[in-house]
Amino acid sequence: MSVESAMTELLEKAVAAAASRPPDEQDALASLLLTELEAENRWAEVLRKDPAKLQRLAEQALEEIRAGRAAELDPDRL
Repeated sequence: MSVESAMTELLEKAVAAAASRPPDEQDALASLLLTELEAENRWAEVLRKDPAKLQRLAEQALEEIRAGRAAELDPDRL
């Protein structure tokens, strides 16, 4: 059985740009992408097992905001 896979135009552009970088940078970019994909897979599995978890996390975040224990993220101060 053959499964045809295709990249989007944007992913093709990103891969082409990455391919022009030195090998160590290519490996670093690949590692970042694989790490992000694995994190997405873990979240998907958690939410598949417990669909209400996202709602509980959102409620906790809102409570943190209401209680004044959260601050707006300032990228210039990271």
